Amino acid sequence: MSKLVYSKKITPRFCLLASSLFLWATSLPAQNKPLVVASASIFADMAENLAGAFVDIQTVVPIGGDPHIYEPTPADAQLATKADLILINGLTFEGWLNEMIANSGTKAKIVTITEGIMPIESEKYKNSTDPHAWMDAYHGLTYINNIRLALKELVPEHAEAIDFNYEVYRQQLEDMDAFIRQEIQKIPEKQRILITSHDAFRYYARRYGIKVEAILGTSTDAEAQTSDIQRLNKVIRENQVPAVFIETTVNPRLLKQIATDNHIIIGGQLYSDSIGDKDSPAPSYLDMLRYNTNTIVAALSKQKEPEKVSDNGSAKSNVWWYLILGLALVAGFFLVAKKLNG
Repeated sequence: MSKLVYSKKITPRFCLLASSLFLWATSLPAQNKPLVVASASIFADMAENLAGAFVDIQTVVPIGGDPHIYEPTPADAQLATKADLILINGLTFEGWLNEMIANSGTKAKIVTITEGIMPIESEKYKNSTDPHAWMDAYHGLTYINNIRLALKELVPEHAEAIDFNYEVYRQQLEDMDAFIRQEIQKIPEKQRILITSHDAFRYYARRYGIKVEAILGTSTDAEAQTSDIQRLNKVIRENQVPAVFIETTVNPRLLKQIATDNHIIIGGQLYSDSIGDKDSPAPSYLDMLRYNTNTIVAALSKQKEPEKVSDNGSAKSNVWWYLILGLALVAGFFLVAKKLNG
């Protein structure tokens, strides 16, 4: 794992200086900046925080797109051709990307930004790994360090400023890691079960002490099975899970049906494979982690409401019971009266 250097606490004055340097550097002509291409928006945002003033950063999969099933276009290949640096996640995340890069003929340096992270192996498929390591804010430190080193090599004249930005960003991620740990503890222990559309939160779960269940596996390029739905229904019933969560890049139809069938709520919409646009509550990687955590904690901290259907069914049963009892009494009265008259 890449060794991260920890510095002293960043002061407000330090951050003000960083902002001033950023504003000065953004005045550099865009055409003179090297082109950095990231496979997905999360990684582009990381690079933006480190060197957005010194390089032109673009992403292949647009914000809101699903990198698992994305189909690259000729324009994407042209973008790769012009790139000076390409940042990829690897770990089977962008299965289509290697072929696109090879066909583009690019001379860009390709950097796998998960280098140094111990991946979670698939329980079902041999030699397959969970690619969603960024969901753990501590792993985010490895991401930004790998990106920092690649950017410093690309624009060595700005190495000092990139290191400066890295120290600010590193502290923000450390603070976020501590925040998530603290917030998850607010959920009752039995209810720390996160049910989502696809299995994108396993690193998050392992780091912060929460169990995850999903309809699909680590990739959205799969079909849900009846057994998957039955498994989730059982988990919800046995643990009184109060909510399930849909994702911004995955069709929510099946998860909404599961919520309806179990008389529970949709706890919110989570960001997993993409950040949101500038008008969303998650326009950056840090915002995404904070928003997801706040949404999860708010929904899972609630108690599951009693099922109204069961209550109504019980009430109806009672009405029928009293009606049958009443008819039996009337029949008995007439039977006794008939014997007395006879």
